[in-house]
Parts: sequence; C-alpha cells; structure tokens
Amino acid sequence: MIFRKSRTPQSSEPEPQPARPGSKGRPTRTRKEAEAARRRPLVVDDRKEARRRDRERASRERQESQQALMTGDEKKMPAQHRGPERSFVRDVVDSRWNIAEFFFPIALVFMVLSLFLPLIRPQLTTVLTTGMIILLWGGIAICVIDGLVLRKRLRHLVTERFGEVQRGLVSYGIMRAIQIRRFRLPRVQIKHGQAPR
Repeated sequence: MIFRKSRTPQSSEPEPQPARPGSKGRPTRTRKEAEAARRRPLVVDDRKEARRRDRERASRERQESQQALMTGDEKKMPAQHRGPERSFVRDVVDSRWNIAEFFFPIALVFMVLSLFLPLIRPQLTTVLTTGMIILLWGGIAICVIDGLVLRKRLRHLVTERFGEVQRGLVSYGIMRAIQIRRFRLPRVQIKHGQAPR
C-alpha cells in the first residue's frame, strides 16, 4: 500500500472533441434507424377518403387552369401554353386576320344548305354540288397559302426576338390561326392590327 501510486480520479464524461471542418456535427444514423424513418404503410387505411381527396385536388387544379386560360394568367396555365415564346406567337396570330377562321364557319353553312336545299328544290342539286366542290377546294387552297405565309412570318419574328425557334412553336401558332377567334384558348389578349406584346 505504501508503494502504490496515487491515481487521479478520471471523469466519467469524455472531453468533447472539436468538430472537424465539413462534419455534420452529429453521429451518423444506423441503417436500422434510417430504414425505420423511411418505413410507411403501403396501403392507406381509408382508401375512399384518399380517392376523394385526390379527386377534389384534381378538380381544383382543372378549374384553376381553366380560369387561367380565360384570364391569361400564365403561372396556372397548362404547360403547353406557358412561356414568353408561346405568348408572343399567340399575339402574332391574334393580331392578324386569318382566312381559316372565316372559311370553316362559311363552309359549314354551305354544307348544311347543300343538305336541305335539294329537298326543297331538286333541280338545284347539280349546281349546289358543283358550287360546294369549288368552294371547299378553293377555300382549302387559300387556307394552305395563308398558313404558309403565317409560318414564314412566325419563323422570322420569333428568330428576331428570341434567337431560336423551339420545336412545335410554329405549328402551335398555325393551329391557333385555324380556330375561330372568340373560341380560342387561352383567350385573345390583343385586337386585330395591334402590335404583339
């Protein structure tokens, strides 16, 4: 006992190590802890409630996108109508008089007349048939020429403003030009002859 060295009592708590640069400052989770945190039930307890919530959410999103098409709010529009390039193309199409938007309603009226007039006056059948063929094929030819002119103009204006024509941008404008003006979606934002925004 006399020759024993006296030992200094050691503290039970280890001294805190200084944090290494780049460390996260906490111990890494074990694999078991990480798997437990990720674990969740595969089947929802109340499926009907989950389906009802999904339907309500989808319905709300559809209403918001439909409202955005009416008001011109690009943030909530469907993806195919968003972007400054598409907005510019819409304005270019809406600022000009497009032959196709007038041709299709006129052709529809003539087709209805060709169905009912022969019942009233059978002797007009040949005249109506010939007139319909001339009107339809002549109108289609004029619409194709107008579409080619619009295509060239869109390519020129988009390249001038944005530097590059995205794939599908010109056909987006031509499809809009075919539609009747008051039924176009997104709604028309400018008048005929007005410069695109």
